[in-house]
Amino acid sequence: MANQTIRDPKVVIIGAGMTGILLAIEFNRIGVKDITILEKKHDLGGTWRENTYPGVACDIPAHMYTYSFAPNPEWSHRFAHGDEIQSYFKRVSDEYKITPQIHFNEAVTEASYQNGKWTTKTSKGNTYVSDFLISATGILHHPAKPNIPGLESFKGNCFHTAEWDHSVNLEGKRIGIIGTGSTAAQVIPEMIKVGKKVSVFQRTPQWIVKVPDTTYTEKDKIKWRKEPNILKRFHKWYTFAVEQTFSKAVIGKKIPHLLMSFLCKRNLRTSIKDPVLRKKLTPNYRVGCKRVIVNSTFYDAIQKPNADLVTEGIEKITENGVITKDGKLHELDVLILATGFHPFNFMRPMNLTGENGISIESVWKKKVQAYRSLFIPHFPNFVLMLGPNTPIGNFSVIAMSEVQTKYIIKIIEDWRKGKFNAIDAKEEALQRFAAYLKKGMVGTVWLGGCQSWYLDPDGDPAMWPYTWSRWEKEMKSPDYKDFNLTTT
Repeated sequence: MANQTIRDPKVVIIGAGMTGILLAIEFNRIGVKDITILEKKHDLGGTWRENTYPGVACDIPAHMYTYSFAPNPEWSHRFAHGDEIQSYFKRVSDEYKITPQIHFNEAVTEASYQNGKWTTKTSKGNTYVSDFLISATGILHHPAKPNIPGLESFKGNCFHTAEWDHSVNLEGKRIGIIGTGSTAAQVIPEMIKVGKKVSVFQRTPQWIVKVPDTTYTEKDKIKWRKEPNILKRFHKWYTFAVEQTFSKAVIGKKIPHLLMSFLCKRNLRTSIKDPVLRKKLTPNYRVGCKRVIVNSTFYDAIQKPNADLVTEGIEKITENGVITKDGKLHELDVLILATGFHPFNFMRPMNLTGENGISIESVWKKKVQAYRSLFIPHFPNFVLMLGPNTPIGNFSVIAMSEVQTKYIIKIIEDWRKGKFNAIDAKEEALQRFAAYLKKGMVGTVWLGGCQSWYLDPDGDPAMWPYTWSRWEKEMKSPDYKDFNLTTT
């Protein structure tokens, strides 16, 4: 009799990256059959499909950067390279029969909520009607180009790291790189290996912690294939280690922060011999204010004879290269933009319209916010995965998505039982949540005097200011008092 009350929702998922694949696997697991996954590009994998620059790797230990239910014995390095991560997601998607459910080369152009349903339109002219719409578009997928005068006039090859042009021969070229974040720290050593001269234009130096990138042998892999429980233990150990060090350091826990500061400062002191270069590479903000870079190659590379660290600001770009504010022309053949992404775009530029015609642009005009990083008032049955305030101190986004997915599954299960037809967060619940976050930010390092992609236009960190375990605990189950539930 109980089975007769179980409804099967129609679900549309936007994006076939790590989170979209995870959602589809978990929905299939609970028997939700009507799933449509819309992917704007030709392949799955999200950021690992987009970023193919030389040196691309994850800065989270590989055995922690897997789905908890799908350990991977095939990693070749402690910090997995991008192509191996992309292969892992493709393999898992195939194994769980998700790939056939993905509509490739089909970007969402608009989605609107009317009469209790979401109507989603795509670049192919198709329309999908669903009970739930879930955005799994990720955070870092809209490349940010610098607003520098003359950028368009450069006559050489110019491209963003997320749009790497593999047709360009870099051997023996004069290469310029703008940016010194995590991506730049990976790509710069690779360019120094091949370039005649590499000019690194640094606006802000970064704190770097050195963790050796162990290489795993075929013997290791054979052992792990036979004994997958070893991999599960690795997953638990790395998760514990990152939580106790990085994650606690950035939210202001004294001892972890002292340890992290010591490791970063010692790395700089012992790695860079020239005091002038060391001074250029020394940040003037607290360790962790910007994302701490995990890297063991940048400091060695920047000391090579063909490397030039430029700390003068950029005045403009000409057809021949970069002119810095001291009037010097840095002649270049290739200009690489390692200038990051627009982290607050989320599902945009698609037009998203909630109840009564309200647009996401008007709701987010003053501030990009979401209750529990997932729900937006006036957008019933819409879920934003990895929304604002999700990033949790150098933690694995896969673990974050798994926690959020379990939370969503509980809501979907209650919908299936007929407890409600539509759900959206109350405005006052969102404001309470925002105040709770703001209160927690006071002791964190993100307010440590730096500009970073963590900060929204108001200067508020779009991060989680408490511990990982607290976040897990608070995300165990939805508190329906914070939601508007519609039963008709």
